[in-house]
Amino acid sequence: MSKAINVRVAVVYHSGYGHTARHAEAVATGATSAGAEALLIGVGEIDRYWDTLEQVDAIIFGCPTYMGSASGQFKMFMDASSRRAFIDAKWKDKLAAGFTNAANRSGDKLATLQQLAIFAAQHGMNWINLGLQGGHNSSQSSEDTLNRHGFYIGAAAQSDADAGADEGATPADLKTSAHLGSRVALAARQMAAGRAALSEDLAERQAA
Repeated sequence: MSKAINVRVAVVYHSGYGHTARHAEAVATGATSAGAEALLIGVGEIDRYWDTLEQVDAIIFGCPTYMGSASGQFKMFMDASSRRAFIDAKWKDKLAAGFTNAANRSGDKLATLQQLAIFAAQHGMNWINLGLQGGHNSSQSSEDTLNRHGFYIGAAAQSDADAGADEGATPADLKTSAHLGSRVALAARQMAAGRAALSEDLAERQAA
């Protein structure tokens, strides 16, 4: 019988008005559904979790898009990581992914997702994209489809600025975020299984 492959996925996020927090929760739920242990970490409490981030298999970054880029609070976390993780390459070869939310349909969310992907690349991480086709792109499709906004590099959501967190986060976008969490968790399990198989193979070769 094969050994169980246990992986941990951290969801590191900032939320200004609660909408992005709903998506962070959906991402974590998706990761859990795919067999991973999911850790929700707000950037406001990041100092308690730097050591934890060294131990996880994947980190999914999430923040609202403010003025065409990651929120200032999330950028502070990014900058702090330069001395807490970047210098000693503590996140190298971990999996990474990203999600963002804004009030506008576009709101230049692509710029934020690109910013997150570059951030992950600077840490030597392996970026996992959304893996979905554009959802609402024909007269036969609807607002209820996954990836209704047609982003590919990560998950992007839209929430009305005058709506509360519960009303503003739409079911379709929450399902898209959950899909991202599941996809990353599955990739993390595959990578962990591959490492275990490689280790066993090397051990058998050395013993032969």
